[in-house]
Amino acid sequence: MDLTPQQLIQFNGSDPSKPIYVAINGRIYDVTAGKSFYGPGGAYAMFAGKDASRALAKMSKNEEDVCPNLDGLSEKEMDVLNDWVKKFEAKYPVVGRVINEEEEKNAVVVVHPRLGGEPLDGDKTILKNGCG
Repeated sequence: MDLTPQQLIQFNGSDPSKPIYVAINGRIYDVTAGKSFYGPGGAYAMFAGKDASRALAKMSKNEEDVCPNLDGLSEKEMDVLNDWVKKFEAKYPVVGRVINEEEEKNAVVVVHPRLGGEPLDGDKTILKNGCG
């Protein structure tokens, strides 16, 4: 499943009929099993419905850090982020990825196995305007 950031925000835990999603490095994890942490009132609720890559790398709960931008992070922060990815992969299912609206509008979708593992439902390559 591909979601834009605007679509991802719908899975922030405010609607109890929907799952709770958190994205890291553009990969969306279903963290509903951890709703006491990621749901409303939870210690990490600010990450729900968003790509929290930068905040996790910096070990930050500041709203301005809850974004996918990794520019300027140190090697140590990137190691911290990779540790978070391993924790999430061990604990929560990957359900999709975050795409930008331009990708969604101009994409031709080609299914492929993800690097270093077996293909998951929703693993895709986006080719803009059909060009690789």
